[in-house]
Formats: sequence, C-alpha cells, structure tokens
Amino acid sequence: MGDFMSGLLAFIVAISVLVAIHEYGHYIVGRWTGMKVLRFSIGFGRPIWKRVGKGPDRTEYCISAIPLGGYVRFLDSREGPVDPEDEGRAFNQRPIPARVAVLLAGPFFNFLFAIVAYWALFIYGVPSAMPAVGNVEEGSYAAVAGLETGDRILAVGDAPTPDWEAALVAMLDQMTSTGQIPLQLRDADDNVRTAIIDVGEDRTRLTEPGLLFDGLGFQPWRPPVTITQIMEGGAAEAAGFEAGDVIVAIEGTDIVVPSDVTAEISSRPDQVVRIDVLRGGETRTIDARVAGEVHDGELTGRLGVGVAADWGDLAYLRQFGPLESVGKAVDRMWRSTLFTVRMLGRMVTGDVSIKNISGPINIAQYAGASAQAGLDNFISFLAIISISLGVLNLLPVPVLDGGQIVYQLVEAAKGSPMSERAQIIGQQVGILALILLMSLAFYNDIVGNLNSPGG
Repeated sequence: MGDFMSGLLAFIVAISVLVAIHEYGHYIVGRWTGMKVLRFSIGFGRPIWKRVGKGPDRTEYCISAIPLGGYVRFLDSREGPVDPEDEGRAFNQRPIPARVAVLLAGPFFNFLFAIVAYWALFIYGVPSAMPAVGNVEEGSYAAVAGLETGDRILAVGDAPTPDWEAALVAMLDQMTSTGQIPLQLRDADDNVRTAIIDVGEDRTRLTEPGLLFDGLGFQPWRPPVTITQIMEGGAAEAAGFEAGDVIVAIEGTDIVVPSDVTAEISSRPDQVVRIDVLRGGETRTIDARVAGEVHDGELTGRLGVGVAADWGDLAYLRQFGPLESVGKAVDRMWRSTLFTVRMLGRMVTGDVSIKNISGPINIAQYAGASAQAGLDNFISFLAIISISLGVLNLLPVPVLDGGQIVYQLVEAAKGSPMSERAQIIGQQVGILALILLMSLAFYNDIVGNLNSPGG
C-alpha cells in the first residue's frame, strides 16, 4: 500500500507539474498576442480551488478535481457573443500566425522544461556507468555475435556510447531500423574489435517492454556485491564469512545490487539462511543464522556485514559548468525528441511493439520508483515524460494541438475557416482515436502487471 500511495502521489505531482507548464505556454503566449483568457485550469471537472484575477480580464485560475490534464479557455466568438470592448480579442478573431503560435507554445514549453531539467542535472552531476557486457547466454544472438563477459561497448553504429542510456537508445534505433546492432567493443586486454548482433525478423518482439537483454542474450555488467566489513560478534562472523567474499545468491535469489542483501536478510529474522558466496574463485554455500533486531517497532533480520559494489573506472560523474550544460541539455532534449518520434513512427509501421504504449498505471509506477530513487532520477523522469507530451501534442489529431494547427493552416490556405461540419467530424475522429489509444494503454498496463512477477 505504501508503494502504491507513493507512486500515486508522484504521478499526480508529475502530471500536475507538466500540465501546468504546457498550459502556461498556451496562456502566456495567448496574452502576449492579445487574446482574452477566461480560465486557466490544472485538472478537469469541478474546481476545488479558484481565484479570480484582479486585471480587467477577470481570468479564473483553478485547480480542478480530476488531476489528469488541464486547459486554458480563451474567449471565442464561436461559443457565444463577444462584448464590444472585447471585440478582436477572441481566439478565432486573432491573426492565424498568433493562433498557431499559441498552439505551438504548449509543446514548446514542454521541450523547454526538459532543457531546463537536463541543464540542472548536468550542473548537479549525473551518475553514469560506461556500458559493459555481463553474463552472455550460450547460443543466444549475443553469443553468436561473439560478445564476451567484460566487453566494453564503445559505440553502436556511428554513435559513441559514454553511458548505458546512450547505448540503449542507439541499440534500439539500430535494431528497429535494420534488424542488426553493430557494436564497437574493447575487451579486458584493451583490444578493440567490431561485432554485429543480427536479430533479423525478431526485432519487433525484442522491443516489447523488458525483453531486450533477455532476447539478445546478455545482461549489462554489474560489479559483484562484495563483503567489505564483518561486524564483531555478528551472525556473519559466527557463520564464517570473510571480508572479500562475493555474495552471489541468498536462498536461491540472485544478488545484483547491495540493497538486495538488505531486502533478503531483513525479512528473515531468527532464521537459518542459505547464502552462496564466491571466495578465491570457488563458489561455496554458507548457512547463517540471521540475528533478529527490533527496528522502529518491527523485528528485522541482521547479518552483520557491510557490503559494497565496486564499479571501478566504469562509473563516473557527468558534470559540466553552467554554460557548457546549456549545450549539453539542448542536445540531450533534441536527441530524445528525435528518438521518440522515430519510435512512434516505427510503431505505426510495425517495427516497434505497440506494447510500449503505457497508460497511467505504468507511468505511476515509474514515477514512484524514480521518486524513491532520488530527486535527480525524478527530474530525469519528468524530462522524459515532458518530451513525450510535447511530441504527442504535435500529432495531427484534431483534439490535440497538432490537429488544431492543421485547422489553422487549412483556413490560411483556403481563405476561410473549415466548415463547422468538417470540424465536428474531425473532433469525433480525434476523440475516437484517443479513446482507442487510451484503451490500448490501459490494456498494456493491466496485462503487463498481471504478467509481471508477483502480479
């Protein structure tokens, strides 16, 4: 329940922030171009908080009950008569370039937010890991291509890969485009070579959420979880553990990161636990009776060790000065935007699985996980979602900004507005398309959660 509530809260915060930024773009550019704003609302439905502006426009600023969107309502002569003093200030009475500018402003502000978010992250410092190959499954695509454990991925195609995010984007881009992933690798002896992972017609299946690495047959390299300290008089000392032991598994569950040790041990107070460790190149099993301690009123298990993961020279901090961060942030936003556009296009052509379309359930889970991982992770999550919102709103669907821009361009071309009937039909088609898209997103959310471990 705690994870659900934290995820829900993070989701509401994320959506509210990004919608407020998007709608503020419409609002401020509308005011700059002389339009009268009747209402600025975060959320839909009945307002739960409202304030009326003091200016002559008496704009209503609202927070509404359903936190899944928002809107800016401009004066529009198509919705009713316009007072003489407001003549010429209605949305449809302003010049077409002004209307297009207002419609573009929402997505533009989403992209601008992503730039600011990345700029702040680059100044603060982004923990990064150079991409390297972990365990390679025998007979897999990766094994056939000649990948070996410990190989560092220097580039994918022509794209350098300084971190795993860059590597993943380039791998997906290459795979969905050609069915092949060309890699430049450096082995443990500093020898550089090339390899091509060829997945052929299997490329669409491998784009399904969570299938990429399992499908390719290798896992990202992670440093072993090593015991760095043995607490005197603790359970680990009594069981015979030694500093330098690598914890491989606890009760059959693989240990990947140090927090896995805490999770497995804390849930087993006063129990004998089977722990597999690597010592001197040999795997051995040690049975340890986990001590029980009362912490915050709850009985938890304690092994009495300190553990750490040594990334060596694979981990580093990407940090830049304020001016350099501007260029880095713009480049990051632009590359992410192009990647999003390409993936959407390839969903249409069938080269990318439509199972990647996520709804509020999955987004809430991602939001909660990123918020728990730290402020920097949550800001990065917001930047990615903001870019997605910007791209989606530019699609030529009548109920979205992109569709409304098309209406304005048609009016400019023919010299008069589209007929009311044509606009109504367009709105109905757009609403149907959104309903189908949302239904698919909810279906993917539900099926994905049912098929996930513990689902």
